[in-house]
Amino acid sequence: MVYATAERQELIELSIEEGSSVEEAISESAIYSVFPDHGLDKARVGVWGRPVDRSHKLCAGDRIEIYRPLRMDPRESRRMLAEQGRTMNQGADD
Repeated sequence: MVYATAERQELIELSIEEGSSVEEAISESAIYSVFPDHGLDKARVGVWGRPVDRSHKLCAGDRIEIYRPLRMDPRESRRMLAEQGRTMNQGADD
């Protein structure tokens, strides 16, 4: 299971029964106590980069990802960079 903030990434490895739901795995991982103020109970989730419902049944080796909300719409971000004559691949110092 993976969750990351801008400052920190948490990777939790756990063994659960095959066929358990994403929600059951999240609860068993205790990630809520690691990031208590992040609203993880309402966050979108995915398995191997594919969004799924919390009721999704897991298979052996699945990687659960908990997604943070975007801070800015990617289209808006690209528009702002274009106005500055920059692209997504350029750093601020380029």
